[in-house]
Amino acid sequence: MSCACGHHHTTRTDDAGTPARLSVPMVELHGSLTCTDMGQMMTALSLLPDHVELSRAEPGCLRFDITQAEDPMVWTLSEVFADADAFAAHQARTADSVWGRDSGDMARDFHRHDLHPLMRAEVAGDHAPLDRLLTSAFGSPAEGQLLRGLRDSGDLEMSLVAHAKGVPVGHVALSRLSAERPALALAPLAVHPALQGRGLGTALVHMALQAAGERPVVVLGDPAFYGRMGFVPANLQSPYAGPALQIFGDLPKGSTIIHAAAFSDL
Repeated sequence: MSCACGHHHTTRTDDAGTPARLSVPMVELHGSLTCTDMGQMMTALSLLPDHVELSRAEPGCLRFDITQAEDPMVWTLSEVFADADAFAAHQARTADSVWGRDSGDMARDFHRHDLHPLMRAEVAGDHAPLDRLLTSAFGSPAEGQLLRGLRDSGDLEMSLVAHAKGVPVGHVALSRLSAERPALALAPLAVHPALQGRGLGTALVHMALQAAGERPVVVLGDPAFYGRMGFVPANLQSPYAGPALQIFGDLPKGSTIIHAAAFSDL
């Protein structure tokens, strides 16, 4: 299949992973758009590039892929929106657009479903999308640089991705920590801005702790958030010592911990 807007940026479909139930589900739309004559096909070819670009720019649009099938009269679509409100906003914008007004006679066979993310280990195809997710979640490229540094140095013990049909919408990393016994550092933790506050970050942390097994996990973060998951203040020697330094599990009080070199490169 070739993309209607002429660019090869269609996201792969991915149904692998452990479900993470959100307090408010996302909305998935899939189906087809069919033109009945050459005039409609030319309208689609002309207007779809702008429609795709404008849709992807919506803050609540997480995925928007439209591809022309082997039958040039048919386009298949796969869309994911942050929630029902985001989908309604998309519909309202579309109805008031040139595409919405000029494509009304095209046949549509769309199916809508609630959608929850799936969590799995990262794969190579996630690297660039994770950079974009971390920059979006934190408003800077620093956390993406941290993740790349951990990966490149071999200090990345576990990198978990929450995805919506292949699109990363959440992430957590565990890296090796120098300590009195095998231990891990949790960072970064990121959730797409449109999905924050719905429990995805908590689900990712729980899965990371499960992956850590008996190894203690140290984090630098909000005590109110991490305290709900069993983290307690860490009495440890570290450049990051303070109220935000917390631990899940045990290390000798007053002992020294050293984070991976990528942390000091920030």
